[in-house]
Order: sequence, then structure tokens, then C-alpha cells
Amino acid sequence: MMRNRQRGFNLGLLLLASQVFQLGIDNIPPVTLATLGLNVYLFLFPFKPLLKTCLSVREAYWYGDWGRLLLSPFHHVDDMHLYFNMASFLWKGLKLERKLGGAWFAYLLSVFSLLTGLVYLLLETGLTQMTEDSSYSLQCAVGFSGVLFGLKVVNNHYHPGGATYVLGMPIANRYACWVELVLIHIMNPGTSFVGHLAGILVGLLYTNGPLKRIMKSCAGYSGYGMPYPPNTHYGQRSFNPRHYGAPYRDPYASHMPSAPPQHPYTAGLSDEEQYEAAVRASLNERGGSTHARSSHGTYTRSNPTPEEIRWRRLQRFTS
Repeated sequence: MMRNRQRGFNLGLLLLASQVFQLGIDNIPPVTLATLGLNVYLFLFPFKPLLKTCLSVREAYWYGDWGRLLLSPFHHVDDMHLYFNMASFLWKGLKLERKLGGAWFAYLLSVFSLLTGLVYLLLETGLTQMTEDSSYSLQCAVGFSGVLFGLKVVNNHYHPGGATYVLGMPIANRYACWVELVLIHIMNPGTSFVGHLAGILVGLLYTNGPLKRIMKSCAGYSGYGMPYPPNTHYGQRSFNPRHYGAPYRDPYASHMPSAPPQHPYTAGLSDEEQYEAAVRASLNERGGSTHARSSHGTYTRSNPTPEEIRWRRLQRFTS
């Protein structure tokens, strides 16, 4: 048994190391890299044996071992479990940390890690009550995959559209997590279906429920002149009109129409920020003549002079 684990251990870490070096350590955002390092470290030097870190209703609720909520996401059964989870996390972390910013992404990971465990306990408790089968309360889950399902929902929310190929079939990204939930359980019955489902539900609580507002409130964001969630992908501050009762529109997305003339996108911004907002809206209406379209569908500015900014701002509000 130990010899088999040792061979797998070497293979899993070698595959993960190869993945990291192919990407380049310098290209991996810091929070993603630190989380990856934490998972690898706790695999090599586990805080406790797996039987004392996995999460179940019996251990956490009946016996009061709530510390498992913190430990279970960051421990893995074997090297391949670690590899597949961390390879998936690298891709999601690259996109989400650059989109949300390091601080918010770290906050998101912390909340998702804890909340996925809580939802898992609630689901298992509900199944125990509904079926009168206590085995649901004894099932012990461990690993980062529940959090990954939640991150997949969030990533599809911030990067809508597109498709994922599952068994050679194109599946719209918005439905891919549900298809993968079922297929993974069918192909590998040893995985925790309820744990993965808990991650999806937490992701939906963030994208379609109250979780994002609660996190914002707890973090103390005022919502005036500050992007929410923080967005460092474009290297500058952005404005979210959701705080003013208007539907969200990403001002950098090429497929979105520009804001209507009465849109209050200048509320709470400084004069300089108002000028920039006016320029973006004006150029979007005129086809972005002084912008260069990047490979990701965003725009880069050509640094217009203050006189050009004022002129375009006047044109914007008189059109």
C-alpha cells in the first residue's frame, strides 16, 4: 500500500510541477500561487491524518469538531486527487484573480472554503432526515473540489458565453458545472456528489443570491468610486452602476452597448474620472476610433489631451 502511494505521489507531484512550470511561476497570480502552495504543503505534511480532517455531520455537528470546516478543503486523499484539483484551480485562479484582484479573490476563497463545508453539512443533514438513513451523516468528505465547483460558477458569471467540451460534446458554460456534477459521480462513484453540489450552490449564492452583498457589507465597501468586486484586470478603477439602480454593464466589454445619455455613470466620481468615463462612452458610440482592440475584447486608451477629453465630454452630453 505504501509503495503504491509512493509511486502515485511522485507521479502526481511531477505532473503538477510540470503544469506550473509550463505556465511559468511568474505568470501565476500571488493568491493563486499561495493557495496552490498551501495545498501541496498540507499534502506533504498533513496537519492531521485524513480521518481527522474529513468533514461529516457526525464529526462536526454531533462531536463538535468544527475545525474540520477549515481543514477539509485543503487536504487530499492522494497525489492524483491533489493534481486534478490543483490543475483545475490554476486555470480558474488565473482568470478570477486577475479579474477580481488579489485581495477580493483571497476573500472569496476564504468564504467559499468555509461556506461550502457548511452547505455540505446542511445537505447531508437534510438527506438524513428525509430518508431516515443515518449513513448520510457518516459520509466524510475531503478535498478542494467543492470550492472549485463554486469558482466555476463565478468564473462563468464573469466570463459568460462559450462552451466546454465534455466527452466530445459541446456544452454551454452556464450548464457545464451541472453536467460535470453528474458525469463525475457516474464515472467515479467515490467522489462526493453532495460536496460538489454544495460548491455549485455556494457559487449561485454569490452570483444570483445575497452572498456577494453580504461579503461587500462585511468588507466595509461603500460602493462610491470603488469597483466592486475590486477589478485590477484593466489596471484602473471602474464604476459599477449597479449601486445606482441600473443594470450592470461592463464599460470595457466590446459586445455591450454604451450607456444611454441619462445614465448616471459620473455619480460619485472625481472630475478626472468623469472625463475618462465620458471619453469611453463617446468612443464606444463612435466605434472606438481612437482605441485599439485587444485580443480579449477590451480596449486600450490612446491618452487623449485634456482639450480632447473636454471636447468629447461636451459632445457626449449634447448628443
